[in-house]
Amino acid sequence: MDKIASFTIDHIRLLRGIYVSRKDSVGNETITTFDIRMKEPNREPALSPSALHCIEHLAATFLRNHPTWKDRIIYWGPMGCLTGNYLLMRGDLSSADILPLMRETFSFIANFDGEIPGQSPKDCGNYLLMNLPEAKWEATKYLHEVLEVATDANLNYPR
Repeated sequence: MDKIASFTIDHIRLLRGIYVSRKDSVGNETITTFDIRMKEPNREPALSPSALHCIEHLAATFLRNHPTWKDRIIYWGPMGCLTGNYLLMRGDLSSADILPLMRETFSFIANFDGEIPGQSPKDCGNYLLMNLPEAKWEATKYLHEVLEVATDANLNYPR
């Protein structure tokens, strides 16, 4: 059985950043899958499930309501390894194309106060697994340490 694309990336050298994981053709459209890597794999602690779940709710809500990008957002969700998220978008896009959008998204999370969208037993299958203070801390760290100072090394997979 062939390895899937995401298992062929050198996780030993992978930095935090935004990477194009894959591009798929669906009809006449290109779907770009982004690897929104918040933690260096195997070199720093993974995100806690409660922080990542909270980030998922906030980012998905923000992106699906974004005035410019909402019609291109297909999916935002956590990686099983707890080191980041996947973002699927309509269009043949690059990491640099969405860097400003990710800055907006993580700024929104870092500064969020109030009721987390979808955090109720009716709306979520595990609504108690949320940690807003930790999500805000992780978003702030990623925003300042990665997104605001991103270089090509944070936008292109290591070769």
